Amino acid sequence: MGYKARVSPPGPDRGADVIASPDGLGLEQPRIRAEVKHRSGTIGASELRSFIGGLRASDRGLYVSTGGFTREARYEAERSTVPVTLIDIDELAVLLIDNYDRLDSNSRSMIPLVKIYWPSE
Repeated sequence: MGYKARVSPPGPDRGADVIASPDGLGLEQPRIRAEVKHRSGTIGASELRSFIGGLRASDRGLYVSTGGFTREARYEAERSTVPVTLIDIDELAVLLIDNYDRLDSNSRSMIPLVKIYWPSE
């Protein structure tokens, strides 16, 4: 989507699984700090507040959770002084489909998709 990203190695990541920016180093703005959780349970307000607390004023936050978010967590994101976007599994699927052709071959090999054409009425 026009950014270069660095993925944190496994282990403690100090609140960011991915750091993306136009230059790929996190020096050019906007710098996006992303947290990614793959779980069946929802992310609550306290987890989101902890993530937001680690963001700088010039950062943009992105929190991806396959388990979704509680209503309270969504409220925390809306009221944050640092812009934070929450992405659940449905929104992630839409983003993936919309941007699939722009993914590199390594990313496409992890999530192989095939276009299917369906006649319209």
